[in-house]
Amino acid sequence: MESVIEKKTMLECKDIKKAYPTPKGDFVVLEDFQLQVKEEEFISIIGHSGCGKSTLLTMVAGLNDITAGDILLDGTAIAGAGPDRAVVFQSPSLFPWMTALDNVLLGVKQVFPHATKKQREDICKYYLNKVGLGDAFHKKANDLSQGMKQRVGIARAFALKPKVLLLDEPFGMLDSMTRVELQDVLIDVWSKEKITAIMVTHDVDEAIFLSDRVIMMTGGPYAKVGDIAHIGLERPRERHAVLEHPDFYKYRQHLLTFLDH
Repeated sequence: MESVIEKKTMLECKDIKKAYPTPKGDFVVLEDFQLQVKEEEFISIIGHSGCGKSTLLTMVAGLNDITAGDILLDGTAIAGAGPDRAVVFQSPSLFPWMTALDNVLLGVKQVFPHATKKQREDICKYYLNKVGLGDAFHKKANDLSQGMKQRVGIARAFALKPKVLLLDEPFGMLDSMTRVELQDVLIDVWSKEKITAIMVTHDVDEAIFLSDRVIMMTGGPYAKVGDIAHIGLERPRERHAVLEHPDFYKYRQHLLTFLDH
């Protein structure tokens, strides 16, 4: 039998607490939150609105202070934002007057300051091609559809070559057809790049289709990990095969039952 090499822990949340001061005392969003994410793993976090999913993601990104506890990235406690964590938000926040290529280049210039202009452009074009925007390098962001803008956002995140990819409801503003297309784009690029990924989503089917594990959070305040579903569907995943797989509905029932409580 082949020995299975244990992947190292890429991200660890240890005893995380997040509280906001109010006139009536602290409002505790998260408490005693524990999570380990292995290298190259794709996890989704689901839970009811207000349970602190996005708060957690912004703390991992270094955009939101941690009240107590530590977030370790590759063994080192994070302190502020950094290019080792790339975030794809629900709205990709592109500069509307700049082209798709220039929007991706902004980050690439920061992360690869010693590369030549051509090397940096090649990185950007490679990822724009990967997300299906090979013929839109020079289109201004203002002239792109919402789905195309989000493709730029995904390309921009991968182009930074981060250690962890953070996705905050990345397809939440898209129509269902575009959403399905972009899930396929994301999983296709991720499966080649194998970057550790953490996604916040409300969509149970999306979580199962994309993830190795689905982390279910308890309702807030004082939210923590309530349950974890290990998704044993083989990769690469083909959407029709996943939907026809008997285990898909077991996972779906598991998640929906948890959310119903």
